[in-house]
Amino acid sequence: MAWTVLILSGVLEAVWATALDRSQGFSRLWPSVVFAVALALSMAGLAYALREVPVGTGYAVWVGIGAVLTAGWAMASGSETVSPVKLLLLAGIVGCVAGLKLLH
Repeated sequence: MAWTVLILSGVLEAVWATALDRSQGFSRLWPSVVFAVALALSMAGLAYALREVPVGTGYAVWVGIGAVLTAGWAMASGSETVSPVKLLLLAGIVGCVAGLKLLH
């Protein structure tokens, strides 16, 4: 259960990071609301998961999932350029996160 919550919390990290960008410095209401709710849920989920998952592993997995999904969404939506090197580096993050899960 802790790993499922950790993964969902990582997804919510990507949601709040994207909403933060779209809030334009908290000047837009709904992206700001999405940011606040996703941030609170993401942190609560991380805190819950860290009851069973070691902090170093849990935090690295949480950040890795959030970073890959945020960058992937930015590339898919056209906010960032796509390049083979970026995709390779993101795949490396995914591999490292999977490795941390396997070592646990």
